[in-house]
Amino acid sequence: MKKICIVGASGKLGRYMVQHALDRGYEIVGVCREQSVPKLADFEGRITIIPGATNDREVIKRAVSGCDGVLTVLAPWGVQQYSSGTAQAVMDFAEPGARLIFSCGWHISRDGKDVYSWKLKALVKIFGGIARLFRFVELNDQVEACRRIFKSGTKWTVVRGSDLEEGESQGLPVWSRHVGDTILESNLTRRVDFALFMVEALENDELIHEAPAIVGCQTPSALAHNAKI
Repeated sequence: MKKICIVGASGKLGRYMVQHALDRGYEIVGVCREQSVPKLADFEGRITIIPGATNDREVIKRAVSGCDGVLTVLAPWGVQQYSSGTAQAVMDFAEPGARLIFSCGWHISRDGKDVYSWKLKALVKIFGGIARLFRFVELNDQVEACRRIFKSGTKWTVVRGSDLEEGESQGLPVWSRHVGDTILESNLTRRVDFALFMVEALENDELIHEAPAIVGCQTPSALAHNAKI
């Protein structure tokens, strides 16, 4: 794998992914909204930037051309099918056989076997309702985006992140197939390590057609789980 596209490169998660990918020697094409291009100033001359809305099909078509892999931040902004539009464009225009890695939160469930705490369920219901009322966030569209991904024949991976915090890297997060598994109880991951997992997934064929829910490798639940092995 030599050339990759990062959709949503200017966000906090996106910038971490850019740095991890540069560290591995990838040629990078980054997509972000035109007003966010200055956020990528630190990478000037080292990556190709294509400005535009990530759900703009022509922008995505141009960006993913010739790429061996695509890292996509499924941002649920607005109520204009931003997540599903982005995901669909990536799947439609990515090169045949390209590795497609998508990010989302724990609220996404692939098979309905995830077990959520009352706190998380309440947060999603209340925040999601308020955000949609003010036309700020549409969590249901992120669900729709992942439904389409799960049904596609592409070489996809959907990385489901826990609560995030800033800080120095603690290493590659651990994962499990279902929220509610004891290894995930700590519900916390460094954002820089979430990005690390995304980039590592590009060349991990064991994650093809998986929706790993991740947690920091140094969290109490991860350490306790590993101690039992």
